[in-house]
Amino acid sequence: MKNKLLFPIGVFIIILCASSRQRPLQRFELKGFAQGTTYSIIYYATDSVVNTTQTESLLKRFDRSVSLYDPNSLISQFNRSATGIRIDEPFRVLVTRAIQISHATGRLVDPTVKPLVDAWGFGVVKPARDPTGDEIKSLLQNVGVNKIYLKGDYLYKRRPGVQLDLNGIAQGYSVDLLALLLERYYINNYLIELGGELRVKGHKPGNDPFKVGIEGISGNDFDPEPLRKIIEPGDGAITTSGNYRKHHEAGGKQVSHLMNPLTGFPIQNEMISITVYARDAITADGFDNGFMAMGLKNTLAFLEKRKNMGAYIVYRKADGSVADTVTTAFKNKN
Repeated sequence: MKNKLLFPIGVFIIILCASSRQRPLQRFELKGFAQGTTYSIIYYATDSVVNTTQTESLLKRFDRSVSLYDPNSLISQFNRSATGIRIDEPFRVLVTRAIQISHATGRLVDPTVKPLVDAWGFGVVKPARDPTGDEIKSLLQNVGVNKIYLKGDYLYKRRPGVQLDLNGIAQGYSVDLLALLLERYYINNYLIELGGELRVKGHKPGNDPFKVGIEGISGNDFDPEPLRKIIEPGDGAITTSGNYRKHHEAGGKQVSHLMNPLTGFPIQNEMISITVYARDAITADGFDNGFMAMGLKNTLAFLEKRKNMGAYIVYRKADGSVADTVTTAFKNKN
């Protein structure tokens, strides 16, 4: 009787030992074009369980929801509507988070900013000139998070002229969705980059951390230098906002694409760029433009109260020289 039991137990132990020997992790890289820019995904797994067909399908579905360049997208339909439309889950998540961040930043982040973005020449259609003061006052009547509200999956607008622009947060959320796709296949070591927005988890084989470079700025705000800083972000997201990438000249001055939704004018202060770390990219991306509008002093005060969000800031001092600073939660990323 004892001999009959020993055989199956021995087989079971052999199977257990064999299954416990994992295959070594391999490096896989996916590259593509989406949202008017490029994306890159590096992940480590035993097999290529996620491919570009899956990632591009996800990003195309995302564009059908919130791309301003797609006239048939849900956001384009909302902007043409008189009272609102029924929206999908990605759209709902983005609007909900954008409203939360708007309140947290004193409305310096506002998803209804599209009329201002268009008027200043940073929308899909380029105007022949910059808006006048009276035109800005008129546009501001349709700007403000109090002019939209969600009820279930229906997004309402209180004025027909209200229009949404979620570009300041949408790219970050698309990076989060790519991360969710990888983790659905039990991939826990990856680096995702889309248009400069990043999401990192785990490490390379051998416990080697992922490293990220932060672009430097020369004495001219609009002239990027080689990398200014190399960091090891650990698990989380890194996004950057700056006034040196998208701009045009008006009246002899450089006009930033970043709008102040309270005044209707492009942001002009000492901030040159800010790189934000947060647990997810929708948060980092959602706040970075707001910090640019808040200015150095208010941004530092805001971030010193938060353990799970930090920033590296490049700014212009009163004497015109360029300086940088880092908040407490960002210091351990160096």
